[in-house]
Amino acid sequence: QLQASGGGVVQAGGSLRLSCAASRRTNSNNAMGWFRRAPGKVREFVASISWRGGNTLYADSVKGRFSISRDNAKSTVYLQMNSLTPEDTAVYYCAVGRRPYSGSEEYDYAYWGQGTQVTVSS
Repeated sequence: QLQASGGGVVQAGGSLRLSCAASRRTNSNNAMGWFRRAPGKVREFVASISWRGGNTLYADSVKGRFSISRDNAKSTVYLQMNSLTPEDTAVYYCAVGRRPYSGSEEYDYAYWGQGTQVTVSS
C-alpha cells in the first residue's frame, strides 16, 4: 500500500513537500514516481526516481521547480514543489514502478496511492 501526504492549499509562488510511504511489499526495490490529475484533465506524469535514486525524470512543466527524492530506509518518496502556480493544482498520486528504472507512462507502474490534493491559489 501507498500512503501519500503533504497536500494542501498554498498561494502562487509558494512551496509544498509531498511524501509517500510504501509498504515493504509494494516498494520491492523498484522505481517510484509521481503523477497528477488536474480538474477536467487526464492524469499526467510529474516525476520519477530510480531504485537507488541515481536517475530522475521530470515532466517539462515542472523541471527546475520540482525535485523528487527517496529514502529507502523509510520506503518513502518525496516531491518538493517550489514556485507553485495555479496550473499545478491537481490531485497528486504516487506510484511504485515495475522495475528499478521506470519511465513516464502509467503502465510502467504497478501500485498506486490514493492521491493528495494540492491547490494553488492566485
